[in-house]
Amino acid sequence: MAALQASSFLASSPSSSSSSCSSKRMITALIQVSKLSKLQLADPSTAIMKKLVEELSTRNGYAFAEPLQMDVAWKDRVLELRLSPTPSIETIIKLYAILDAVEDRVEMHDNISEQRDNWNKLPLNSVNMMTLTATTMVAMAAAAPSPSLRACSALLFMAATGMLLMMNKIQPSQLAEEQRNASRLLKQLRSEIKSLLELQSLTESDVKEMMEQVLALYRAYPLPLLGAMLEKFPAKFEPATWWPRVSNNHRQSQVRKTAANTERNGWSEDLEVEMRAIVQVLKSRDKQDYLRLGNLALKLNKMSVVSAPFLTSIAAASSAFGGSTAMIVAAIAGAMTAIVHSFEHEGQIGMVMEMYRNCAGFFELMGETIEALLKERNYNKRENGEMFKMKVSMKLGQNLSQLRDLARKSMASFIEGTEADEFGSKLF
Repeated sequence: MAALQASSFLASSPSSSSSSCSSKRMITALIQVSKLSKLQLADPSTAIMKKLVEELSTRNGYAFAEPLQMDVAWKDRVLELRLSPTPSIETIIKLYAILDAVEDRVEMHDNISEQRDNWNKLPLNSVNMMTLTATTMVAMAAAAPSPSLRACSALLFMAATGMLLMMNKIQPSQLAEEQRNASRLLKQLRSEIKSLLELQSLTESDVKEMMEQVLALYRAYPLPLLGAMLEKFPAKFEPATWWPRVSNNHRQSQVRKTAANTERNGWSEDLEVEMRAIVQVLKSRDKQDYLRLGNLALKLNKMSVVSAPFLTSIAAASSAFGGSTAMIVAAIAGAMTAIVHSFEHEGQIGMVMEMYRNCAGFFELMGETIEALLKERNYNKRENGEMFKMKVSMKLGQNLSQLRDLARKSMASFIEGTEADEFGSKLF
């Protein structure tokens, strides 16, 4: 009986041991599966963050009991970075498309400015040589009458008259200055677009605003001559306008939101009064002075534009009719034509007029920008006051103390009822 129990025990022991081993393996597999499922359900970003914090703490020699137990400020900063709005791909692509168009336009304006500067130089030499040659022929025909000399001189005077009419119509020196101004302003806009792309704080309104600025520059400085050329002899001299007339402070408001660290965002009552006084100086002194100079240049340009073709016409008619008196008149008219034409185009009166127009527009833009900023009553939506004051001082070529003295003098002259005796800009 004992032998049977022993044999049965020996026979059953392998099966029981095998069953117990299989049950152990099953329990171990279940535990591993549960661990694996927990690892798979865990947030991978948490594991990565934990790994990074552990590595940084090991490198810097710090010992943390729990690496993920960060302080509240650090957690808020990470959360803010995660929740900060990122620009969409479409917005970035649109802004890059505008940037490409601006860069292409800059190249076009640079090339065309060189071309139109050549229009000012080469026809000038040609017209002067034609006029002086015809004058010499007229003088020779007066000394020794010759129909061929009279005919050649009359033909040269008529050709010079046609070229003068064409050059006076398009004003090449003014055209070249327009293209140089357009290139400079487009390069400035290109820098702003690149800054926006680097900051990565783009919205659809930024794209719309940049588009409006580019189109405003296109309208202010057109490339074609026929149908779109600016009026070279307007009835009234007005400043250049290369910015959109709509409110263009959206980009400033974005900067203001990040820069606002106090209740008034760097603004004070004294600073607002200073800015208003500076606007008054820019409007009453700088802008008006350039408008006055521009009107003088416009009148002088109109006189020279009319007088030069008129003199060549007189010279052509006198040389065609013949006679000693007519030859003398033709010679005198030809010499005066060369003088007037050289004064007009060598002096580049059209370029000077365009420069005055651009300077007056610069001061008008500064005045509008300051006034639009002061109309905003919410200080958090304004640009930081100290930063804005520094920008104004840099654009006017004055340091902060000089800018403060300028505002003080402007306020004193306003109270006394007199005109300020100092200009706002020290640059031009």
